[in-house]
Amino acid sequence: MLTISQVTKSFGPDVLFEEVSLQVNRGDRLGLIGANGSGKSTLLSLILGRDEPDRGTIQLQKNARVGFLPQENAPVGEETVLQLATLRDLSSLDHLQSETSSGVVETDFERDVKAKRVLSGLAFRVKDFDRPAKEFSGGWIMRAHLARLLVDEPDLLLLDEPTNHLDLETVVWLQKYLQTYSGALLLISHDRAFLNDLVTRIVELDRQRLFHYPGNYDDFLIQKEARRVQHLAAYKNQQRRIDQLQTFIDRFGAKNTKAAQAQSKRKEIERMERIDAPEKESASIHFRFPQPTRSGARVITLAHVSHAYGETKVYTDLNLEIERGQRTVLVGPNGAGKSTLLKLLAGVLPVQAGQRELGYNVELGYFSQHRVEMFDLSRSVLAEASDVSQPVPEQLVRSQLGAFLFSGDDVFKPVSVLSGGEKSRLALAKLLLDPPNFLVMDEPTTHLDMRSIEALIFALTQFAGTLVFVSHDVHFIRSIATSVLNVRPGEVRFYPGGYEYFVEKTAADSDQVSNSSSEGPEERPQPSTRSQEKERKRLEAEARQQRSQKERELREKLEKIEKRILELEERQQQLVVALQESNGSTSEESLELKSVADELGMLMPEWERLVEETKAPVVAANQ
Repeated sequence: MLTISQVTKSFGPDVLFEEVSLQVNRGDRLGLIGANGSGKSTLLSLILGRDEPDRGTIQLQKNARVGFLPQENAPVGEETVLQLATLRDLSSLDHLQSETSSGVVETDFERDVKAKRVLSGLAFRVKDFDRPAKEFSGGWIMRAHLARLLVDEPDLLLLDEPTNHLDLETVVWLQKYLQTYSGALLLISHDRAFLNDLVTRIVELDRQRLFHYPGNYDDFLIQKEARRVQHLAAYKNQQRRIDQLQTFIDRFGAKNTKAAQAQSKRKEIERMERIDAPEKESASIHFRFPQPTRSGARVITLAHVSHAYGETKVYTDLNLEIERGQRTVLVGPNGAGKSTLLKLLAGVLPVQAGQRELGYNVELGYFSQHRVEMFDLSRSVLAEASDVSQPVPEQLVRSQLGAFLFSGDDVFKPVSVLSGGEKSRLALAKLLLDPPNFLVMDEPTTHLDMRSIEALIFALTQFAGTLVFVSHDVHFIRSIATSVLNVRPGEVRFYPGGYEYFVEKTAADSDQVSNSSSEGPEERPQPSTRSQEKERKRLEAEARQQRSQKERELREKLEKIEKRILELEERQQQLVVALQESNGSTSEESLELKSVADELGMLMPEWERLVEETKAPVVAANQ
């Protein structure tokens, strides 16, 4: 489907890749990996035709449709969320129209239903569907664009860090959805678990070349290490042989009796196909957290805590204790209150009601998902790293920055010119220069490449203090967490075990709507008489009429139930506001609020059932 042949691309004197080749066939599942700045996104740009190679060719099969999700900043106009998710790829309109007569293209109704199913999987609520997409944050706009691609089902889907804007539950949903995706996948990701569960081939962009490894990411690590060991052994053996030959030449080359032998050995060296010296591994972060002072057994307590944003209540009468030595991950859907709870624990948000109490000798450090906004961008890296509560000698600061890959003149760069990954490394380095015994971290792996993530995992497993964190990286969570807090709207439940323990305990509730379907083999038409042909056409017409009638009925049911859900959600919001203004003293409104919640609880499964009922016709239309 896609052929990249001997492609070279440079920006000025910097060569990103040289004479690289890649073949992508239908059904392929490829993971494109490499260090930050190695040229992965540039390669996608060349495939999309947005940039031209210096040399080489890129060929895409005729009529093949390509869909692309960038890391960020996808455009949005005046469309609603649902309209954005149902937009067709206009560049492939002729291709689509050529297939209309064969019944390949979905009806608008089928596409609408499919879009709603995908949007729900990506954590949009029913009431969000008709809201203008531009009202949402950048992360949610990216989700809507991802929904559009999944609904459109291009032949080749290019995804650049698709999990960056997703919570853990949505990452798991997307992973399952893509496992049955009908087209080819080429994705860039630093999420090791995501790659392991999806790809069947790893393509590594390293030192200006592409290296191909069959299997998933774990397979890649094993093969790469074996290849490195083999290369190193072959190089050492050849160098040993060259040294032996050269020693003989140097010693006996001037003697007449040994001149012929020396000349023979000189020619042997010249004829050798030299094995390149193994290049040094790219620099990576190596550090350990300085072991902190010991805190009391009870690190922090939240007692009867309530918190709201305006009229929206997030927590009411929350009670929580964190004990020394726990490494606890907060999981739950976006909007459930994970970041709010993290900020309450860190003291970034004041407690509106109830009490927050730190334990004996607790020193708290907070690593925010948006910590980069707290930097003084006009400062140098060195000056910003040195700005901690306790004075630190410059030599120690520079040593710490070196561990985070800021060496030489890099420490004098202004913070404003740093990439997202560099800012994340600077934030970690600064945190370690003022080490706490209670760490609160929000998405610490964002913008870190895989090697940096592995180094951070190593450091955190050696950390003797207490850790509470949020992450959507399953591999990171599995490696670090010793307990789980499952955050749901208005409630928090503690699981005294790692991520696998949590998954096992909640398996019954974690089933997601999949995109799989099973159909029998297509029957081969048999020769028929004129009367049989006439009867066949009559039956087909009746079947079409029945399908059309069923579609109308489903559409009416969906519209009716969606209307009622929107009415109930609006009334629920009004009742919450009324109760807040009356301090919850109106029993009549409390009873009505419970009634509304109960009806919503009954309607949502019914809505999901109706959406699921339409799935078979939608899939059939895409075969």
